[in-house]
Amino acid sequence: MVQFDEQLRYLVSEACEHPSGSPQRQKLLTQIIRLSASRLWRESTPYYQDALQQTWLYFCRNVCEGLTGQTYDPTYGSVITWLNAYLKRRLQDFYINQNREQAITVPLWIRQSTSGGTSETIDPVDNLPATPQPPPILEDLEIWAKTDSEGELCSTYIKGRPDVNCQVLILKRLPPEVSWKELSEEFGLSIPTLSSFYQRQCLPRLRKFAELQGLL
Repeated sequence: MVQFDEQLRYLVSEACEHPSGSPQRQKLLTQIIRLSASRLWRESTPYYQDALQQTWLYFCRNVCEGLTGQTYDPTYGSVITWLNAYLKRRLQDFYINQNREQAITVPLWIRQSTSGGTSETIDPVDNLPATPQPPPILEDLEIWAKTDSEGELCSTYIKGRPDVNCQVLILKRLPPEVSWKELSEEFGLSIPTLSSFYQRQCLPRLRKFAELQGLL
């Protein structure tokens, strides 16, 4: 395991020596993802794949430049430890959102008093910063989804709602992702309905494209 961790640290160091967006860095990042995939935390929750997708995108954005979070620091632990910490946070976010929607638990929102004395509800999960410039992997995914050359994404939609299709949801869930809460309000559909459709119909197509491109 120590040798494996050292190998990943070396690959990260080598990748970060190449310019952002360069073929050399992309090739090394893809290699790291392939090596790390089998070592990450796994669980059988319905939103696991969505959280995993966010983790890989977070990795590509922050391993060298720290575009949306802290740059990876090998002195604080291995690449796997860093990725697992982020993955578990995302899983916790999904768990909180699911319980909130189903009213199983008391909503975990933070109530803060405003200067006017009124109470304002803030959802900490929704306060994720936007990225100034997406990495090439994200750009490739975005171009693929927008182009939809065979029309498969547009023609795959929630029954009776052609406006809520895989193309729309994939683009909205690419970082900086629109929260399920906001999507629920925008389309007038429950979070479980949207999330379930995304898991069953959109993610498999997204993963298939990523695999064909060597991103997974």
